[in-house]
Amino acid sequence: ERGSAEEIGAFCQRNYGVTFPVMAKTEVNGPHAHPLFAWLKAEAPGLLGSSIKWNFTKFLIGRDDRVIRRYAPQVTPASIASDIESALSA
Repeated sequence: ERGSAEEIGAFCQRNYGVTFPVMAKTEVNGPHAHPLFAWLKAEAPGLLGSSIKWNFTKFLIGRDDRVIRRYAPQVTPASIASDIESALSA
């Protein structure tokens, strides 16, 4: 993403109605990938390898701190509501 963390946060709030804190811009692939994303990719590789190909890749994490599933960028949060509800009730 281009812009500062504040600009990105404002963009998400304005265009997507985001009301929660947004992570700061960080490396998700390569040798400088943030440890969180290195772990997420190792636990839930994508269909074409473990790299995160585009923004808005989503990971659902269970109460037991295990990755339940990885979702492609085009998958909407609303479409995974039942997965989230199942994870919360587990």
